[in-house]
Amino acid sequence: MPVHPAIARPQVLALRGSKIREVANAAMGRPDVLPFWFGESDQPTSDLIRQAAIASLQDGRTFYSHNLGQPALRAATADYLTGLHGRAIEVARLAITNSGVSALMIAAQALISPGDRVVVIDPVWPNIAEIPRILGAEVAYVSLRPGPDGFRLDLDQLLDALTPHTRALFVNSPNNPTGWTISPDQRRPILERCRDLGIWVVADDVYERLYFGPAATAPSFLPLAEPEDRLISANSFSKAWRMTGWRLGWLVAPPTLVERLGVLLEYNTSCAPDFVQVAAIAAIDAGDTDIQTLRRDLAAARDHLIAGLRAIEGVQASEPTGAMYAFFRLSGERDSLALAKRLVAEAGLGLAPGAAFGEGGEGWLRWCFAAERDRLDDGLARLRAYLKGRAAGPGA
Repeated sequence: MPVHPAIARPQVLALRGSKIREVANAAMGRPDVLPFWFGESDQPTSDLIRQAAIASLQDGRTFYSHNLGQPALRAATADYLTGLHGRAIEVARLAITNSGVSALMIAAQALISPGDRVVVIDPVWPNIAEIPRILGAEVAYVSLRPGPDGFRLDLDQLLDALTPHTRALFVNSPNNPTGWTISPDQRRPILERCRDLGIWVVADDVYERLYFGPAATAPSFLPLAEPEDRLISANSFSKAWRMTGWRLGWLVAPPTLVERLGVLLEYNTSCAPDFVQVAAIAAIDAGDTDIQTLRRDLAAARDHLIAGLRAIEGVQASEPTGAMYAFFRLSGERDSLALAKRLVAEAGLGLAPGAAFGEGGEGWLRWCFAAERDRLDDGLARLRAYLKGRAAGPGA
């Protein structure tokens, strides 16, 4: 009788493991390590949101909900987005998902078939590139370019990459890990090019409120798009409301697609937890006070950390315009994974390797600055000590 190997299909075997997790898992349980590798605040979800969930559980809200989400949460999210972007976002365009990453997976399942060509702007959070690969797509990259004032997108290069054979463009802005944010005047040429060629735009907007410009939100495709445009916006309650562990997100999509998203949700997770959705309604109803406080805190942390990094000889730090990360590199270092592991082992400093975010990130490190200032200062001191030891050489 033949023996068949118990292995996954080729697309799964070809997936790259998370290099962030590779570094973090090697140091889990070590109390001497300062962790800045994951993208979340070191502060818990606000008490108001937690209490809403507790009350919901005490009321017995432990049953299935609608595939597309509670009507009350869809309505609240639609009103929130309409006020934020100054253009009506109807409830018929909303689907509630089990996290932002689940939103991206559901969107990709709705659009992508094996062999499709997908364009991704990188460096980028690895899930955005790997999700299309899971579905058998070919992924092409357009790389952001580092500069003294932050990373920049070559618009002409991106437009050239959007060929008639492209199925979808994935855009993450504000960007994880670089902090790059699409400029207002780049949105329309991209949207029009995609309209002309029938290309879907999948916008990962999870950091749109963590924007350091004067507006309440980062530049978005939503105010420019018609309801039936081939645009999907994926978002999450994780970042702006400090709800990373709650795993709740949403999609804005054309109304004609949303019904089919409900079917996909049924075959993925069925629905988001009811009590978590109640907490999300409380988060929206509370208004923007906590979000504005978080933005101010992050802006101050960004300025402090970037200044501290730039004061260290041999460090090149790019200034982010959004999100919660400093992306920087050390002179003479090319292998970011090996460097991140050495920093854990020798300095007790936990950072994410740039190689985790694609070839465009190699040689760089990502530092999440959503942390108290004393923790950032401790991290800077550890980095300085490591570099001093490296300069002194072995046996110093």
